[in-house]
Amino acid sequence: MRQLILIFLILLFSLSCQQGQTEAPGGELKRYDLRGKILAVDKAKKKAEVDHEEIPGFMPRMTMTFPIKGDWLWEDLKPGVDIRAELVVDNTADEPYWLEKVVIVAAANPDAPLPEVKEPEQIGQEPPPVSLTDQDGKRISFKDYQGKALALTFIYRECPLADYCIKMSRQFSDLALQINENAELRDKIRLLSISFDPERDTPAKLREYGVGYLGNPEKPDFTVWRLAVGDDKNVRTLAEFFNLKYEVNEDNKAEINHNLVTAVIAPDGKVAKMLPGNRWTNEELLRELGSTLEK
Repeated sequence: MRQLILIFLILLFSLSCQQGQTEAPGGELKRYDLRGKILAVDKAKKKAEVDHEEIPGFMPRMTMTFPIKGDWLWEDLKPGVDIRAELVVDNTADEPYWLEKVVIVAAANPDAPLPEVKEPEQIGQEPPPVSLTDQDGKRISFKDYQGKALALTFIYRECPLADYCIKMSRQFSDLALQINENAELRDKIRLLSISFDPERDTPAKLREYGVGYLGNPEKPDFTVWRLAVGDDKNVRTLAEFFNLKYEVNEDNKAEINHNLVTAVIAPDGKVAKMLPGNRWTNEELLRELGSTLEK
């Protein structure tokens, strides 16, 4: 009798676990093991910023913000704790990825000293003097931006994730439209998105992509925001300098696994600020750009 009860409980637990998994309509979800450290928590939005280890075959080590499903853990989920979780990816959903089955594997040590905050090594340096081609087929380099405050970020046109390249391009295009309305800033600030997919992102394709964000297809204005691409050697030289990691997804060669990096370059041509990840806002970026103009 006790054996029958035990078998029944095992079956019941198995069914409850299966029902707890979220399945994507019309397709199988992709699931990956994730390990990392919590850096910040937004309990109201049920999101957390995680510095996670490399996910082999999917994503390099990076810091990003994840939605988290599960209500029991929010009292214990605090900056400094180490977690193990399941990353669920569904590119057909409005929310294309989230964490499930979060387990706290090491609590934060309240007595530990705060980690030393080191200034990124790029600060005060000039980016490598590479040659790029913009969306209109014009050759450009960082020398063309001397005397202006420049923000640059990295994207690839076919990126499917809403919080990655799509978010970077939306924020840059929105900021470009805002700057274009300001006569004082229009001549002092520039934005540049650099593609790390030179095989597919031709200048013509980048122009079409940019028009989709800027609107006004009859008369798009790329004065403030430009998109550019270089040959593989030049792009990788820049990527290495700015700590951008990217590689083709071996399970789906149409996708590129990558982290996110945005940088501010002062009018003297030297890096003034590094903004990793996707948590910065346009207000913050504009403030950083403006601060370089005051020096």
